[in-house]
Amino acid sequence: MSVYSRDYRILSSDTDALRRLRISRLFTLLQEASIQHTTELGMGRDKTLDRGLLWIVTQQQAKITQMPVYDEEVRIVSWPGRTMHLFFPRYYRIEDMNGGTLIESSALWALMDSNTRKVVFPEKHGIEIEGTETGREIPLPAVPRAPKTDICTVFNVPYSYIDLNGHMNNTRYFDLCEDILPPGTRSRDLEVIQTEYSKEAPEGTAVSLRAETDGSTCFISGETEGKKVFRVALTYR
Repeated sequence: MSVYSRDYRILSSDTDALRRLRISRLFTLLQEASIQHTTELGMGRDKTLDRGLLWIVTQQQAKITQMPVYDEEVRIVSWPGRTMHLFFPRYYRIEDMNGGTLIESSALWALMDSNTRKVVFPEKHGIEIEGTETGREIPLPAVPRAPKTDICTVFNVPYSYIDLNGHMNNTRYFDLCEDILPPGTRSRDLEVIQTEYSKEAPEGTAVSLRAETDGSTCFISGETEGKKVFRVALTYR
């Protein structure tokens, strides 16, 4: 069994105006835990990035009991699930320093060829990660539904949103979502986050955004040239 663990104190740069951990920083911390653990398991950049293989996230989910706040010390825990053909499930927990659950999360990762921009079968490239079962896994992410609204705005992807994979980083979609939500929504407590990433958005891509609120859930989606880029569902208490 291989489980990654790291203690981390929430910085001012991690938080929003309410001193709570930003959604984008939450998923950045989980992403960094994934990369660090994958490296520890012998599948670091020399086996992937340096050989033209890029790790990408296709779906994510988080269930939030309590969002960490500024200057709080937390423990980030992560472990891999059993590989499913193209996909690498990964699970996460963020705990307080007494072991209490703050956040539970799951994600589906895959490998993309940097030249063809297509997802590849990992075994053909010698990429293998043994799964771990802890009994604390939450279900894998579901696909959020699309908003039933017209386009509300168009967003052009800036260079500052581009990561080393050459496209808009998955965590920046949460900043984008929060920017278009009604101001009153941001003060509410998040309970569940569901995401799906379907198409890359390189620098300069014009993403048509739609947003809809249905009860306690906000649905946000983006498309370019009629093709789905992402979907996010944010459910509040």
